[in-house]
Amino acid sequence: MTHPRSPSNLFRAHVRMVRPLNFVMMGVAVIVGEVAILGGIPSISQMFYGFIVSSFLAASSMVINDIVDLDIDRINAPDRPLPSGVISKRSALIFGGVLTILGIAAAIPLSLYAVVIAALTFVVSLSYNLYGKKIGLPGNMMVSFCVAIPFLFGGIAVANTIDITIAVFFLLAFLSNVGREITKGIADIEGDKSKKIRTVALVYGPKMAALAAALFYITAVLITPLPYIFGKLGLYYALIILVVDAGFVYSSFFILRDQSKEAALKVKTQAILWMILALLAFFVGGIAR
Repeated sequence: MTHPRSPSNLFRAHVRMVRPLNFVMMGVAVIVGEVAILGGIPSISQMFYGFIVSSFLAASSMVINDIVDLDIDRINAPDRPLPSGVISKRSALIFGGVLTILGIAAAIPLSLYAVVIAALTFVVSLSYNLYGKKIGLPGNMMVSFCVAIPFLFGGIAVANTIDITIAVFFLLAFLSNVGREITKGIADIEGDKSKKIRTVALVYGPKMAALAAALFYITAVLITPLPYIFGKLGLYYALIILVVDAGFVYSSFFILRDQSKEAALKVKTQAILWMILALLAFFVGGIAR
């Protein structure tokens, strides 16, 4: 029988805490941002350090989240590394601290601006984990900032500037994710009520939440033509982003028509798909520019 704290179990538990899929996706998001602003492949060092900054800070956020939610997870998810006892709270704090330090330190070879953004991202992420989860829309915006910032960081990492392409990329991710978080609140209204989380759906009702989510989705759609209009990204971007726009418009009408839990869950999943397609649009548009 394998000991719960054997080296192999400890390794697997630490990997599980950082959410490997999120870890990779957040790192890749920076590289896509770098490609979009450069119009080509960044240097190995730019890709490496950009990936490390974003993925390590995302991982530290996941670890801090598990520490903050320990009492809840003891009831709802007792098999997770912390509540199961495979990793101690002290070890998790050290792990999260190391990830944070390495994540911010990796920004140093890029630029001072990169360090500032990395530090700001950590502060927003920590604030969300400690205070933002129960405050509804402001919390939605905090977590959406953390989701969107890798794209902005990618531009800063390679050019020390923010152009129209990167600004739109950041805003598209931010606005659509706020819409998705509000949609998620419609699906989770019963559970959020028991946890006293002041989501838009709980405070103002599902219909108003659906309207708010749709407004964020449509606002994201309205800004997507700008990189093409200003000649920053070409036809390949325009063709893919048209599908993204159509998707968000469809999801907006879907949630406005039906605010059931099932409908909200569908729109929440659809939003992720449209966001992934948007990532592809900026990547292909940058390469083919």
